[in-house]
Amino acid sequence: MWFIPGLIAGALIILGSGKVVEATSSNDFCALCHVHPQATSSWKQGVHYATRSGYRISCTECHLPPKGEGYLVEKAKTGMRDLWSYWTKDSTEFDWEAASTQERAVKHVYNASCVKCHENLFPAKLTREGSEAHLYYKQMTEKGEEMHCISCHLNAGHYIKDYTHGSNKSFGAGVKPADTLYLSPATVTSFESFTEQVPGSGVSFRMIAIPGGTYTMGSPVTEPLRDSDEAQRQVVVDSFFIAEVEVTWDEYMEFYRQTASEGRSTDTEGSRLRKEDVDAITGATPPYGKPDQNWGMGRRPAISMSYHAAETYCRWLSQVTGKRYRLPTEAEWEYACRAGTETPYFFAGEPDKFEKRGLFGTRSDTSVISTFVVYRGNSPSKTQEPSAVKANPWGVKNMTGNVAEFCSDTYEGTTEKVIRGGSYRDGAAGVRSAARDHTRTDDWLRTDPQMPKSKWWYSDCFHVGFRVVLEYE
Repeated sequence: MWFIPGLIAGALIILGSGKVVEATSSNDFCALCHVHPQATSSWKQGVHYATRSGYRISCTECHLPPKGEGYLVEKAKTGMRDLWSYWTKDSTEFDWEAASTQERAVKHVYNASCVKCHENLFPAKLTREGSEAHLYYKQMTEKGEEMHCISCHLNAGHYIKDYTHGSNKSFGAGVKPADTLYLSPATVTSFESFTEQVPGSGVSFRMIAIPGGTYTMGSPVTEPLRDSDEAQRQVVVDSFFIAEVEVTWDEYMEFYRQTASEGRSTDTEGSRLRKEDVDAITGATPPYGKPDQNWGMGRRPAISMSYHAAETYCRWLSQVTGKRYRLPTEAEWEYACRAGTETPYFFAGEPDKFEKRGLFGTRSDTSVISTFVVYRGNSPSKTQEPSAVKANPWGVKNMTGNVAEFCSDTYEGTTEKVIRGGSYRDGAAGVRSAARDHTRTDDWLRTDPQMPKSKWWYSDCFHVGFRVVLEYE
């Protein structure tokens, strides 16, 4: 099985930059094994294929480093990887959407190849915003920081409909009040689940009543795939309400629309138009690019917003409804997630049985976990609407998977915040009820060129959202 790849690699090394290298670097040759119909179609609509000059960039000019900078080695590795996939996998089952995401793209596009053609980072027609972004890139790379052109120019090679980079000043422009508006919030007179109404909008969402109690938080040392930060302890939780699903784009965009009247600049801090509005909630500034990643908005969970933005949303929601909405504590979150269970998940199954391990590893039947969780094992590498899964025994959906969720607690020994639940990109281990993680503020703002960086939007984090809780009085 390794004879042919070895033969190709040997020939490339021996012949160097000769005819064999040229012949095996053509687009047609790449297409023999690298079966990628979606990429071929989108690539031919991209700016590097449909160029003004008529010159068409080849696959290897982006997906391999420049010649003399590791070209032959990476070419041999790429060829062997593609041959292996061609022989052992069915191309119709490849997750092409996942391969096109930013986190995957940076592994297959070389910055050196971008810079080889784009030597001048400050061409005459570059916008002020572009100049600032490129200056930031230059300064960071000179400091030795790892930066990727593809992080901001994801559509440079393959066409992505409606893709934007830079300040998205039109963001939210199409958000208008619904034809039928709620005039008042929901009235809560007893400890029962209810539907909240956002006054002045057509937006509503379900809040689930969670009776208080005592439970064991964390995981036992015998739980497969557990982490060391999951030590068990007894916790008492008071009764509270929790949102049935994560805050959706419909809900978040209503916040964005209503707070626009308080003044919104394009800088990172935001501003108010009227000094007398001391109690007004300052709305988020426009994001860079498309924070929904072109996955769609509506009922999908809102993503890309910072912890500060999530907290501000809760303050606004409290103000317009007259209630005390906030982010959940970590103890409340796990209590609602477990729904009275003490097992790795609120459904039957063991984490190590759901994980595929090794080159030829297999997983047990994943139909149960797929019923309740949007995770790496069943996700097309993006968020899903609530209808994709069933609720846990207490009626709450997507507590694990889909997007990880902010908690109000600070992660031990840091200034970062706890996030819980795992996301669409996590394996079975990361979506256990006890699994913990935390924010990584610097990393999640790495490609944001603004100074200071945005306090509203993460530029490099698309797997975290949040849900709200309401105290029961």
